[in-house]
Parts: sequence; structure tokens; C-alpha cells
Amino acid sequence: MYLRTGLRLGSSEVVSIVGGGGKTTLMFKLAEEIVATGGQVVTTTTTRIFAAQTSIAPVHLIAEHTDEFLAVLKLMIEEYPHILVTGPVNSTSEKAYGISPELVNDIFVVGTDSNLTVIVEADGSRMRSLKAPAEHEPVIPKCTTTVVPVVGADVFGEFLNDKNVHRSGLAADILDISYDSRVTAEVVARLLLHQLGGMKNIPDDSRWVPFINKVSSQAQTRFAADTAQILLKEGVRDVLVGALLGEDSTMKRYSKIAAVVLAAGGSTRMGKDMDIKQMLPWGKGTLVTSVSDAAIQSKVDTIKVVIGNQADRVGAVLAEMSVDVVCNTEWIHGQSGSVSIGLESLDENISGAIFLLVDQPNVGPEVINAIVDRFHETGAPIVSARVAGKNANPVLFDRNLWPELHMIHGDKGGRELIRRYYDEVAWVDWNDSILSEINTSDDYNLIEGSFNN
Repeated sequence: MYLRTGLRLGSSEVVSIVGGGGKTTLMFKLAEEIVATGGQVVTTTTTRIFAAQTSIAPVHLIAEHTDEFLAVLKLMIEEYPHILVTGPVNSTSEKAYGISPELVNDIFVVGTDSNLTVIVEADGSRMRSLKAPAEHEPVIPKCTTTVVPVVGADVFGEFLNDKNVHRSGLAADILDISYDSRVTAEVVARLLLHQLGGMKNIPDDSRWVPFINKVSSQAQTRFAADTAQILLKEGVRDVLVGALLGEDSTMKRYSKIAAVVLAAGGSTRMGKDMDIKQMLPWGKGTLVTSVSDAAIQSKVDTIKVVIGNQADRVGAVLAEMSVDVVCNTEWIHGQSGSVSIGLESLDENISGAIFLLVDQPNVGPEVINAIVDRFHETGAPIVSARVAGKNANPVLFDRNLWPELHMIHGDKGGRELIRRYYDEVAWVDWNDSILSEINTSDDYNLIEGSFNN
């Protein structure tokens, strides 16, 4: 997964990086990605960076007289895809000073016509992987669209002291824990979420995407995953985990996923002598309880079952299950209405929705988990099962595509979006068992007989 994908960045943003554990590396890696995909970027700092790091950028411009500087910058943006902007370099301290938050805004405005991305290192940590900000920190421009608090995974399991944590005494006071306590997933998550920690000085309209960097061992992977889960439970939408250095480094974006079970239809092809599909016997329950149970056994974080036809009966068999039932009173108009109602019922911190069909009982937790894992690994806008080269159900849609799903009408699902974004779909290849679909009484008798045998 690319950093730009993991952070959900658009074509023109102001990204402020705070915390510790690889901020400068993140800034330049992200800039490299943006340039490689044809974008333009200005990297800068509102604090300080080492003078030696100015050579990483292809062009280094020192901002002094504002009007003259902005005029020069506007011309240079047209010629160079990546420009580093700092204040003067102090030869004694070997540091390049930062620029003002107001100048960051001016730079962004100057680059508007070029879809410029401005990346700001807005904090200092004295090479530590975790920090608590002092009163004057971090220096985040108000025009920031995305804030990325960084933590280095090498701090997990270490002691909360000055050797490992910048301003460790302040961190201990903020969290009300003992100095020299062990740095655990809970400690890191609490510090990130604290208004005097990782949430400090965040502009109201900006997105907040924490990044756990330097994950290079199984133990660090477990710590990072545990931290991500705590953050997600507290309402954070996305958490990026990975390593910026190393040949085998990978990125993973942890997000909360919802399963939406579509169980509202009229079963018009089942025949007069058959019950509606939702209520047909299956295993120890019914088709609707079987599909819901598959979701319960999977890695999804929340489950919505959309009912409609004979809602009282269907709702009754779901009453004791760990699912939320929502009703589509207009179910007769087709599946798209159930898709919209299911999405509308989801909380703001849900990043993806995987749709399960009540008439496909062989879709089990294994394939659901594989699709969820693929979404976390790729950040793709759509993740779909595939059988012998052809797309199949279930399908997961990223939150960014939900407005387009809402625009679909009639008895349709997301097939139109799969066609529209086909080149961006991440696939999960599976066996043909998941293709079993109950539309008629003959289908039911055949598939149910195979299931019982």
C-alpha cells in the first residue's frame, strides 16, 4: 500500500506530521510518492530539521522576504516537482529553521493552480519514537487538511523515561502513570488520543490519521495491531501501520469494517408453496440467521441486517443475535434501497462495508476475513471475491465510494461501480462454493441437500 493511499490523500492537501519516530523520513517518502505519480509537492517545517537533510530534496529554497520569495516559488513550482522550503540554516547548530504557519498557507495558495501538496514537519522529538508536546508544540498550520501523529514501534516494551520518550515526565503526568512505567499499546493509544498529546492543536476540519512506524518484528506487529484496535474502538477511523525503511517493509491500514446483510427482498421466484428465502430452514436456523452468523464469526466490527418483506417474522429470528436490524419499508423497489439504508445506518468511524446476500449461504467467515484482510493490506476502493477470473460476492466498498452507491437505483447492487473502477479493484480468489445461490425452490432443494450431506 502506498502512503498516499493509506493516508487517503487527495490531489491537493496540507499534511502536518507530528510526534516522533520518523517524521522527516515520512515527509520525504511521501513527497517521493507524490512526484512519482505526477504530482507536485513542497516540503517544509514549522520547527527545525537537520541541515544535512536539506540535500534530500532536489531543490532547497530559503524563505526570507515573503513577497519576493512567493513570486520565485510560483515560478519554480512550474519547473520542479519537489521543492523543500525552510528558513535560514544555522551553521553552528547545523539546523535549518522552520517557517511560519502563515507562510505555509501562502505557499498552499500560490500552488492552488498546480494541485500542490504541502507537507509540513510540525513537531520535534529529538530522535525519540514517542513524545509529549511542550506548551509551544506542535506548530500546526490552520490550513492543514490531514494531521499525521507518528510513533516508532521500537518504543513498545521500553521504559517511559528520557532515554526512550521525549519529555517523558510530561507524558507520565498527562497519563497519570508512574515515571519508568513500561510503554504498552494502551499507553501509546492513550497518549495519542489525549488533547495534550497526539490530539493537541488539531485544526477542527482536518483528518487525523495516526501512523505507527518502525514495525519490524512479530512482537512490534502485535503491539502495533493492539494499539490500532484500541484507537479504532475509541472512534478513530483509520490507523496506518508499517515501516518506512527496509526492503521488505509493508504498509497496512487498520479500519473498522461493517457487514451489511441484504435480507429484505420478496423471493418472487421461489413459488407460491415456498416460504420467503430469509425464513427457509438452514442448519439449526434459517438462511438469514446462517448468513448473519457467518458475519458474527468473522473479523467485521459491526453487523447490520436490512430486512423488509415480512419484517416482523424475520426480525424475530434475529432478536437474540449480535446484529443490528434496520428496516427497508420500500423493499419492493429493489435491492439498491436496502444498500442505501444499510450504509446510512453505519457510524461515522466505519471505513468499509462488505455486503452479504441472504441467498448465498455458502459464503462463510473465511472468505469474509480474506476480503477484510485484503482491504487492510491494499486500501483499495473495492475488494471483491473472484472465482475462475470472474467477480463474485461478497464485495467490500470503501467509504469514499458510498455516495456513488447511493446513486444506484432499482434492483441493482454495486456491479456498476465494479465496472467503473475495475482497474482499482483488489481481488480475493476463491473456490466456486461461494457461487451457490438460492433463487428457486429447485435451487434450495439442491443446495440444502448438499449442505446437509
